[in-house]
Amino acid sequence: MTTEVATDSPERKPSIGRRFVARITGRSPDGATPRVGYRSLFGIRDYRLLFSGLTISMSGSWAYNVALVVFVFDATHSPGWVAAASMTRFLTALVASPFGGLIADRRERVRHMVTLDTGALVLQALLAVVAAVNGPVVLAIVLAALTSVTTSSYDPAARATTPAVVGEEHLAAANSAQSAVENLSIIVGPAIAGLLLLFSPPAVVFALNAATFGLSAVLVSRMHTRSRAADITEGGTAGPLKQMAAGMRAFVSSSSVTLLAGFSILASFVYGTDTVLFVVVSRDQLGTGSSGYGYLLAALGVGGILIAGFMNRIASARRLGGIIVIGMAVYCLPTALLTVVHSPWIAFLLEVVRGGGTIVVDVLAITALQRLVRPDVVARVFGVFFALVLGAISLGALLMPILLGSVGLNATLLIMGFAIPAVTVAAYPWIRVLDARAARELSAIEPRIVALQALDIFAGATRAAIERIAKSAVEQRIDAGTVLIQEGADADDFFVLIDGEVGVTAAGEAGVERSLGLLTPPGYFGEIGLLEHRPRTATVTTVMPCTIYRINGADFVEAMTVSTLSPTALGRAQARLARTHPSAALTFGQTGSD
Repeated sequence: MTTEVATDSPERKPSIGRRFVARITGRSPDGATPRVGYRSLFGIRDYRLLFSGLTISMSGSWAYNVALVVFVFDATHSPGWVAAASMTRFLTALVASPFGGLIADRRERVRHMVTLDTGALVLQALLAVVAAVNGPVVLAIVLAALTSVTTSSYDPAARATTPAVVGEEHLAAANSAQSAVENLSIIVGPAIAGLLLLFSPPAVVFALNAATFGLSAVLVSRMHTRSRAADITEGGTAGPLKQMAAGMRAFVSSSSVTLLAGFSILASFVYGTDTVLFVVVSRDQLGTGSSGYGYLLAALGVGGILIAGFMNRIASARRLGGIIVIGMAVYCLPTALLTVVHSPWIAFLLEVVRGGGTIVVDVLAITALQRLVRPDVVARVFGVFFALVLGAISLGALLMPILLGSVGLNATLLIMGFAIPAVTVAAYPWIRVLDARAARELSAIEPRIVALQALDIFAGATRAAIERIAKSAVEQRIDAGTVLIQEGADADDFFVLIDGEVGVTAAGEAGVERSLGLLTPPGYFGEIGLLEHRPRTATVTTVMPCTIYRINGADFVEAMTVSTLSPTALGRAQARLARTHPSAALTFGQTGSD
């Protein structure tokens, strides 16, 4: 790999000792709340394309869910077949999600999403044909299950791509916007299906869903952002199970990530209980029969939509632990009030409030995963996360009938209303401990963060990425006359010069050794070889005692995967490469987010 050198002027230092919540919420280094709104978020072209594709395909998928139930029931007149169709799709998604995250980490994610959309289009088109000719129900269920398998990789890829598209400061807003559209799709999709099914057969809805996947593929394909496909096979020695295990290890290795994701998984368990509990509440408590179930479920979606506009501000608050406790309490406590509520409208309003609470918890958890997990495993982590979410929903749905049969409706409402908030309150001291520990760790590496932020090569890197690099950096004191990089050697590390001087020499393409000058701090070298996957093109030797940061090359490349190389850094790198290898040209940094 190559040797490249550069110097930069120092920038103003951020304050030291930012709190753990700043890492999660993306606050500026001095603690000020960034002025980021949804207008600036949707000003990002690539995000508009990604968001539009998600909105269109999700609405079509919810419409298709309704049409599949209608098609299977009309063909069999059997609730058992309807249950089989739903459980088959659900279980295949549950099993396929970790594998989906694995595939999303191994491929360029935007192209991967386009491929998945195209595959779902074909499967849904075949399903439309089966329905149009009144084909076998079993074949329809198989096609539906294959659609679930295909799309199981889409969410991990989309969530892993979002940080590179919107940047650190827009993450909370992007996640809350996506949560809002998911909730809106729950309402709009079935409504569209209901209207279409009044005048047309299920095959029309399946064909419409196929078209939404096609339109999503067209929109996403126009994105400029590209990720780097990661080799996660460890040189071909790691099989799929070991590769997925890396995602699980990353999920549990950070206590902060595990705790925040755990609250979201707990909220998913509660949602699973709701899918059963609402039926009984509607029938026995509200007197609205089966139709009341849909209204209560829709109310959760309405609450999520209403709170989404405030999530960016909520996510920038200082007391993250308190917000999570409040969010879980808002989601659960109104359930206890249903013991004395018999008005459908009051119950609807209570569910709107609950919907707002669960979105707070979910957005904070997803944002934490995106900010704190390494880019090379983040899709696999989301695959694990979504599998656990689906598992929690299933567990909640399975346990609720047992609880209702054991203690009755009112006791069940009280348990679900008070037990989960009690668990959350009990975990609050743990959150505070994590907060203090992370603050100490961050304070210890703050000098390295300041030094890295002063370099133009990291101008496009997120704060979280720089923190990961700072943790990887090893400070070393090097004697004069030490060769740090040898021309022609394989590249392993990236170097930052803190003090002292190094000399650069190279034979280059001409084969004649010559001096390329001295490098003084603040400067860096070693990036071209790492990013271009080529041998070192120069030799770097200390000319006096120096202090350097030695950064693992893999950690450096991971950080640059979600960063945009600044024009200044790119120009300097090209100029240095031209001095030793005039026939070569840089290939990295040629594409980036819009």
